[in-house]
Amino acid sequence: MDIDGIRAEIREKIWRLLEETGEAMPPKPIRGRIPNFRGAEIAAKRLSSLEEWKKAEVIKINPDSPQRPVRVQALKEGKLLIMPTPRIKRGFLLINPSLIPKSYYSFASTIRGAFKFGKLLPTLRDIEKEIPKIDLVVEGSVAVDRNCNRLGKGEGYGDIEWGILSLLGKVDKNTPIATTVSELQIVDNIPKKPHDLPLNIIVTPKRVIRCNRCDKPFGIIPESLKKEKINEIPLLDELIRLGYVKVR
Repeated sequence: MDIDGIRAEIREKIWRLLEETGEAMPPKPIRGRIPNFRGAEIAAKRLSSLEEWKKAEVIKINPDSPQRPVRVQALKEGKLLIMPTPRIKRGFLLINPSLIPKSYYSFASTIRGAFKFGKLLPTLRDIEKEIPKIDLVVEGSVAVDRNCNRLGKGEGYGDIEWGILSLLGKVDKNTPIATTVSELQIVDNIPKKPHDLPLNIIVTPKRVIRCNRCDKPFGIIPESLKKEKINEIPLLDELIRLGYVKVR
């Protein structure tokens, strides 16, 4: 079996395991998603107790359901929240909790609420101008291993988001990257591809796993881009037109 087949098999195993054990939480079905899991709120609290979180003033967090408690926590603590729009189709959102009534923090942590209360940043110029250096990145995961390799849902959006932000100088190899997952999402080994974004911190409801990983990709690897991705993500087309990314 090739590497893509192995990775697809790991995803299927995790989705099935979470469903069969009752660990999967809505929204369902979880296949094809970053799966929500029982104890996501506890994992979010554990993450917020770490030094990397406490020191962070600007945090980029994925828009998926299991990381919603992380987004709520960030807003409650007055941190500037950067959230990619779904499939990066409309760029990024900048959510400043100081501009939101506290009673709306929970709603602002949802995709619909982020569009209402956040500032849309659809172009590279917007991102360069509005987003400060990011102190911590939180990614959603389908599976992770103990060496802090990560699998998303297979579309590569997290890797592209990182690539865009690294090209603009908003993240670098020293930017810590964390994820929150169920214990059941930890596997023995995930075969790595060149564009994969490794983690530094894995947080479950029960524990924290740390890895000293600085092998984070810079920019976007052209070979990892399919034509349909370029067509659906305006920021990618803009990067190519401006010469940040060269495709054959």
